[in-house]
Amino acid sequence: MSRTASETTPDLDQWLPNPSIRVGHRRETRVTPDELWEAARSIRLGEARLLGRLVRWRIPGLPADLAFDELFRTPPFIVLAEAPQRMLVSGLVGRIWTLRRDYPRLEDAEQFKSWSTPGTARVVFANWIETTDGRPAAIHAEARVEAIGAQGRVGVAAVRPLVSAFGSLVGSDGIELAVRRAEQQL
Repeated sequence: MSRTASETTPDLDQWLPNPSIRVGHRRETRVTPDELWEAARSIRLGEARLLGRLVRWRIPGLPADLAFDELFRTPPFIVLAEAPQRMLVSGLVGRIWTLRRDYPRLEDAEQFKSWSTPGTARVVFANWIETTDGRPAAIHAEARVEAIGAQGRVGVAAVRPLVSAFGSLVGSDGIELAVRRAEQQL
């Protein structure tokens, strides 16, 4: 039985309802939802060409053989929500515009939700597989950023050009690689 979009789409508004930056990507494929999710979970930073290098530049010390799935499950990220039907939502807080690793460690999802330290930002990363009766499986990735306070708005404004310039890499280096890997299994 296929799930409906409402059963697999995360409610990102519960985490960041009014983001100042929002980037989303979607790609359909003919593989099964489980095959697509497993392929997506296996993609490593080093395999994602420029996207992987950019992530490692922004979060120094990450190994190239780290899977994105592992990245989003370990500090400085925190899992906000996940579901057995192929969905993961992770969060990160801090001064995302610095080259320092300035990301406070959060203990739980409620701490992320209530984070309000001026001069920082909250970021949500969501990845999920959507299936709808009669349609191919689709992989989604969405990132949202919320600035906190005046200094946070200045900092987020500083990274906005990077997001504009490199945001498409999630689709080309991340999602596209997951789809190709899943389709090669056919």
